[in-house]
Amino acid sequence: MKRNIAIVLAGGVGKRLGISTPKQFFKVAGKMVIEHTIDVFEHNPHIDEVVIVSNPMLISDIENIVLRNGWKKVARILKGGKERYDSSLAAIRAFEGEDVNLIFHDAVRPLVSQRIVDDVVEALKTYKAVNVAIPTADTIIAVKGDFIDHIPDRSALRRGQTPQAFDREIIAQAYEKALKDPEFKTTDDCGVVKRYMPEVPIYVVKGEEMNMKLTYKEDTYMMDKCFQLKNTETNNVEYGSQDFAGKVAVVFGGSYGIGLETATLLEEQGAKVYSFARSTTQTDVGNRDDVARAMAGVMEAEGRIDFVVNTAGVLNRQPLTAMSNEIIQTAVQTNLLGTINVALEAYPYLKETRGRLLFFTSSSYTRGRAFYSIYSSTKAAIVNFVQAIAQEWDSEGIKVNCINPERTKTPMRVKNFGTEPDETLLTARQVAEATLRTLVSDYTGQVVDVRRNTKETE
Repeated sequence: MKRNIAIVLAGGVGKRLGISTPKQFFKVAGKMVIEHTIDVFEHNPHIDEVVIVSNPMLISDIENIVLRNGWKKVARILKGGKERYDSSLAAIRAFEGEDVNLIFHDAVRPLVSQRIVDDVVEALKTYKAVNVAIPTADTIIAVKGDFIDHIPDRSALRRGQTPQAFDREIIAQAYEKALKDPEFKTTDDCGVVKRYMPEVPIYVVKGEEMNMKLTYKEDTYMMDKCFQLKNTETNNVEYGSQDFAGKVAVVFGGSYGIGLETATLLEEQGAKVYSFARSTTQTDVGNRDDVARAMAGVMEAEGRIDFVVNTAGVLNRQPLTAMSNEIIQTAVQTNLLGTINVALEAYPYLKETRGRLLFFTSSSYTRGRAFYSIYSSTKAAIVNFVQAIAQEWDSEGIKVNCINPERTKTPMRVKNFGTEPDETLLTARQVAEATLRTLVSDYTGQVVDVRRNTKETE
């Protein structure tokens, strides 16, 4: 059977992004963009080999990334050239004489789905050239100067994406002809085949809006949100006792609500769980000494800590001017300083086990609202804090994430909102189940939304 080779084109330098770091090295959702991209092909069963084509000046950086990730399918790192087609040519020539399929993909499209890759590989069984595209939602106009010349029929228009895939012999022949043309100019490989080998049909696989390309600074914000949405919609991570048996978990805020349900569920899955709270163990996460004593005691008893979950938090639903200084200080100390204290004290233990650290935010973090000034601002700070330390600690193997549950029936919510219809709220158990899925996932730096009527809450 013909081998499928993924060619990850990583020769860009990111001028349009407006940052000094090449855009494939930009970090989003806890990893570099190129790491997310290669992960897709590394884990696809239909891909036999991954080749990275890099800017020659960045080869050593790519080598270090490959070694750090331990990818098994990355077999070659090739030097690209000045133009995009130089990178394609490098891969084409590297496989000269071999009967293979070459699947070209932009390194800066990290959200390509396994479904797209599967469909491209399947199409290559019938066709020798394959593109990926999505319908255009906007009307496209053709202009002459500053005036509309004509308006093409939108129903026949598509926006091209990658991967673009070919029988190696076909794309090689197309470039051979193209390079003899003094007027040769192209921005993608399908364009070369279409122009110089028009007799070869190019099949179009249905793409996805999420399969976006990181080009401009604004794209960084969109991409971050897309990763959040992807994790919410596709979080089908399964967990079982094999993931937790023999592991040690520490839960702060474990005396009631989400914390209690998380601790209970961890125990049901075979973990050794230590719960701490002000009401049961007089442990105040806002006091670093309290957190240090709690962690040290667990370490002394068990010799390891694999998971640390902090659900401790306070909500005071009041106008700012009605809040006493004591209430404000307690809220900031518990919600924000408590998060920092838990992270700092967990670090040395989780570094040894390459463990997981998990915090909780709230949907109010996205926008400040009246009566939530302190609560929402501290929850927003938690998100930024998680994203930052996820990057700082990634090389240590520590995964740091943040759960963002929709409205959940907990004692804290009942105290502030009174009785609400059960069907409008998540249960603490549903949030705890999403918590365990996140603990066993490979996510880091993520805000994992938990909502009713999604896979997170089934």
